[in-house]
Amino acid sequence: MSDQTIRNPENSEHTEYERSDLSAKGIFGFLFGLAVAGVIIHFVLIGMYSVLNNYQKNHQPAQNPLATTTYSATRELSPRDVLKFPEPRLEANERTELNGFRSEEDQKLNTYGWVDQKEGVVHIPIEQAMQIVAQRGLPVRPPSASPEQVSGAQQKNKTASKLPGRRK
Repeated sequence: MSDQTIRNPENSEHTEYERSDLSAKGIFGFLFGLAVAGVIIHFVLIGMYSVLNNYQKNHQPAQNPLATTTYSATRELSPRDVLKFPEPRLEANERTELNGFRSEEDQKLNTYGWVDQKEGVVHIPIEQAMQIVAQRGLPVRPPSASPEQVSGAQQKNKTASKLPGRRK
């Protein structure tokens, strides 16, 4: 090794550096200003959200416009427009047709009527049917032979008919 010292040109006597550190007063002043700005922004945003929330509550339609009890026609197609399409066609006015279907179903579920007049089968309103089932209970089948006995008897009949010389 040599005894020579290597001089770094960057660490020369003419290199300048800052002789004082940052003051604590300046750092705390900056942090205080940052905190005050954060609090002001916080309250401005809270005020803005409350104003926008009130505006939305006052100008927004009902939450579920589909949940109405009255059915109204919302769109109509002319018969001429419907005939432009080849068969099979889509529904001409699906909302009106759906409203008609719903009203027919409501009519069936809430009124008395015939299912088969020749056989004497009627339908009753669903509320009435639920009350009857609650009073009388569900119908129960009478106990019969177990499925194993029935299938065993069927198997015996099949094998007996397959044997030669035996007739049923």
